[in-house]
Amino acid sequence: MKLKPFKEIIAMSKEKLAESLAPIRARKVRSQAELEMAKLDDELIRLEADIQEQCAKEEINFPALLDKLDKVGLLERRQKQYQKVLSELFP
Repeated sequence: MKLKPFKEIIAMSKEKLAESLAPIRARKVRSQAELEMAKLDDELIRLEADIQEQCAKEEINFPALLDKLDKVGLLERRQKQYQKVLSELFP
């Protein structure tokens, strides 16, 4: 029996280790994406409440209101993109 060079043994070990950690890494990535989506949900709820408050004021600052509405649209699109990416990565 001939021993393999130490370099090859280490390389094999790293591959095996990476292989065994793949499901954990996948869960971690999915959790990170879900956390980002939860942050988007939080920000959307806060923005919508702020928009309602701004509309209830006696004088409405329309440029600021439109900026917030633009931000809501951006966050909703980003949320859809996260959902699409998640569904493609984790069918």
